[in-house]
Amino acid sequence: MFVVVGMVTMSMRLTAGTLVQFRTAEGDMQVELFDQEKPKTVENFVKLVKSNAYTNTFFHRCLPGFVVQGGGVAVASKNTSGFFDRYSNVTNFGAITNEFNIGQKYSNTYGTIAMAKLSGDPNSATSQWFFNLANNSTNLDNQNGGFTVFGRVVDGTNVLEYFNHLAMAAGIVRLDANLFTDLPVTYSGRTWPYFTNLIYVDITLLEVSAVKTSGGSTDISWNSVSNRTNTVYYTDQFPQSWQLLQSVLGNGQRQKVTDKGASSTKGRFYRVLVNYP
Repeated sequence: MFVVVGMVTMSMRLTAGTLVQFRTAEGDMQVELFDQEKPKTVENFVKLVKSNAYTNTFFHRCLPGFVVQGGGVAVASKNTSGFFDRYSNVTNFGAITNEFNIGQKYSNTYGTIAMAKLSGDPNSATSQWFFNLANNSTNLDNQNGGFTVFGRVVDGTNVLEYFNHLAMAAGIVRLDANLFTDLPVTYSGRTWPYFTNLIYVDITLLEVSAVKTSGGSTDISWNSVSNRTNTVYYTDQFPQSWQLLQSVLGNGQRQKVTDKGASSTKGRFYRVLVNYP
């Protein structure tokens, strides 16, 4: 299966938010966003990522067989020593309109990502999101206006299964009666965690850009997906007839290929695809 990372013209620099990488100590997940179907929800999420609002955030709620949740709280540094005793709420851009019934309807099935919100208020989602660890469509599609699914895991469901195999006192601890009732941690037992015991998540947009060089060629760059074939295609006609430019093995860093055959008199479009099994 191929997932489109983004498409840009040779004369423009654009952001493609259709593919996002969630990096954790338990593995990485590649998530395809539904930016066409759920535009406001994806726009809000991408804005939060680009503003670094999710820096040093961690999964703060895990209910195996149901959901694992993040995007709500952060610490000053992942490397803080001592017991976990302070955190801050993620700065957000205000509540967004619930898009569950807008555009194509996506159910809360296994492997999808959806926005969390306050009970009894369909339009209260801000920064918190959750991954569905099971098929929760019967429940979450039919309460509080429906929980807006805005993406799905296309690679890395082994990370979801890691959370599905946790249990209270076996990777989950209860710290208080409010926020941290089901906190996933890296150890077994009921003791209070250290900062280093939290399960942090780094979120990266796989942004694509195409920039014309002074020599007349075009540099196409993007944040590659590691250990996957990342392929750049181009077209200079419509309807599109995509031609292979170059394939590279992703290394998880920003990579670049150069199109030396780009015409200076005719617009050329590019797209990057990532090969998933």
